[in-house]
Amino acid sequence: MEVIDYEKKHLDAWEDFTAASNNGTIFHTRRFLSYHSPDKFKDNSLIFSEDKKITALLSAADIKRDGIRTLWSHMGASYGGFVHKESLSIKQAFDLTQSLIDYSLKEKYQRIVVTNVPYVYQNRFNDYLDFAFIKNGFGYMKREVTSVITLNVDENNVMKLIKPEARTSIRKAEKLGVVVKKSNDFEEYYDILKSNLAMRHNVQPAHTLEELKLLKELFPQKIQLYGAYVKNKMIAGVVNFYCNDRVVLVFYISHDPEYQQYRAVNLLFYTIMKDAVSRGLGFLDFGLFTVNMDPNWGLGKFKESFGARGILRNSFQLDLIS
Repeated sequence: MEVIDYEKKHLDAWEDFTAASNNGTIFHTRRFLSYHSPDKFKDNSLIFSEDKKITALLSAADIKRDGIRTLWSHMGASYGGFVHKESLSIKQAFDLTQSLIDYSLKEKYQRIVVTNVPYVYQNRFNDYLDFAFIKNGFGYMKREVTSVITLNVDENNVMKLIKPEARTSIRKAEKLGVVVKKSNDFEEYYDILKSNLAMRHNVQPAHTLEELKLLKELFPQKIQLYGAYVKNKMIAGVVNFYCNDRVVLVFYISHDPEYQQYRAVNLLFYTIMKDAVSRGLGFLDFGLFTVNMDPNWGLGKFKESFGARGILRNSFQLDLIS
């Protein structure tokens, strides 16, 4: 197994392989990774090949955390991990893992951290890489829970996935005149988002307004803001990342608390679910309801009311120094 440092000359091959892969997402593309300013991460992405043909890709950055030099896949994206073909074999999974360890030792890394793509993002499910990691000494750095809806209905039967209390809220929103539509009102949405995060968690959004707008420009078809409006005023919004042909990931669910009685978020989710089904997607990922493995019980229950159930988003770690 040959390991090659990514360079700009590999751009087309990288993007083509990701698009045709078993588990690649927009977070693995060079287009997405390039939106970060050059001084934010020192890129150390890798190409793994056999007989001069690409077997896998690993988006990664050279990070110093707690004084430890770490090859991290990837701090600038929701997911990292190996992007591979559907034909990945158990032997290749072990060869990839050993090649990653050998490369990291050669380059004097002290730690490897990898956040794998959850299995629902795969076209053909397998856990070979998780198994290879564990057998080669990796442990779990953390195991977060993300809420996923299996979209195994047609567009006219989406309501069957949703619990009665959430259905009632959806009908209330419709009765009160809430209108959900695609939007480019990122400034209005961002004001709601900032207020929400400051009030609930005393934090700022991970993305700036300018970064969100840039991502929309980079992925005009794959990133979409949905807004809920009352009399042309946005009272709630959510950003959808259409990660690949199987999954849409929901980002930054926000609402104006002064309009809580309109139940706009419920109608937003219902509309997004119907849209995902109409696109032929298999899963809607509502995102994490744990932070550092600490559950937000209320948020988990709310997402469950739409038919979501938790699956693991695993981050693996291997220390290369004793």
